[in-house]
Amino acid sequence: MRAALLDADPREVGPSDASRPDDLVGMVGALGMLRVELTTTVEPAADHVAWSRLGSSYRPSDLERALASGQLFERGWMLHPMSDLGLYLAGMGTWADRTGARGWMDDNADFARSILDRIADDGPQTSREIPDEAVAPWPSTGWNNNRNVTQMLDCLHMSGALAVVGRVGRFRVWDLTERVLRPVPEVPADAARRIRSERLLAACGIMRDSIAVSPTELHGVVPVGEPAAIEGVPGRWRVDPAQLDRSFEGRTTLLSPFDRLMTDPQRVARLFEFDYALEMYKPASRRIWGQFALPILHGDRLIGKVDARSDRVAGRFVINAVHEDVPFSRDIRTAVDEQIDSFATWLRLQVQRAR
Repeated sequence: MRAALLDADPREVGPSDASRPDDLVGMVGALGMLRVELTTTVEPAADHVAWSRLGSSYRPSDLERALASGQLFERGWMLHPMSDLGLYLAGMGTWADRTGARGWMDDNADFARSILDRIADDGPQTSREIPDEAVAPWPSTGWNNNRNVTQMLDCLHMSGALAVVGRVGRFRVWDLTERVLRPVPEVPADAARRIRSERLLAACGIMRDSIAVSPTELHGVVPVGEPAAIEGVPGRWRVDPAQLDRSFEGRTTLLSPFDRLMTDPQRVARLFEFDYALEMYKPASRRIWGQFALPILHGDRLIGKVDARSDRVAGRFVINAVHEDVPFSRDIRTAVDEQIDSFATWLRLQVQRAR
């Protein structure tokens, strides 16, 4: 909890902890990444995560400015501090070969060059502005069938040729990397993987020994930290020694389903005995907790879920149900209700509870 910046907020409970960042870019660095997930059932993930760490002073426009001013960069739907760019350059150079995209990109080399030339001449573009000139369709059997433009843009992005500079609605705006990201020294691949593995463990505190917390963050994790056993919990673990023997004061808050704490479901299930699945893609009849249930953090436990949605047309934060994994005491119920009210106020919505 401490590593994920989910201990008590020092700005509210006492003197500030000098090791805890109180700004957006510092928060992103401490968490290792900030996931871009634009689902608006409640609030886009990046903004929800920032609110849960930085409080009501945070505004989504802060994130837009940080990206536009070059304080953050986006890679693979994750935001990182610009100071970390050198840790990703080696991976960009090998991405197409590692993922098997090289053959398709080579078959469509003229298409890729046309996209780069168009953006170079006409400025930043969205996928809607780029014609499909692929000679070989993207070889997908499902979701990405014939989505050649978006796939090529993603390939050029992950290979380092294009950068995300903003969004128009849900569409990413692309520009040439050389016009967006300042030149920085490339950290050699092996050293970059170790540093990123250390950052990942520092952001998680403790993690499973066999897998990255989020498979998209690293292709395998260099063993870092110290091996650890957790009494009563199966599996092999690695712990960040810097997190040991430090005091902890918890708090209550509502988490995004895409929160750093939630990115490895097996870790969540084992450490917290928390049964959770994001059900937004399930038919309504098969949902247990709701379309977009928000995990409830109380102290050092995950204790339930809030089935909620933001009705921005009506100006309401609709609470369909509060699921109690353990019976709530009066104090817990009060703390949860206060967080619901606080979140709704930040969203500029009025709480509406289902009867």
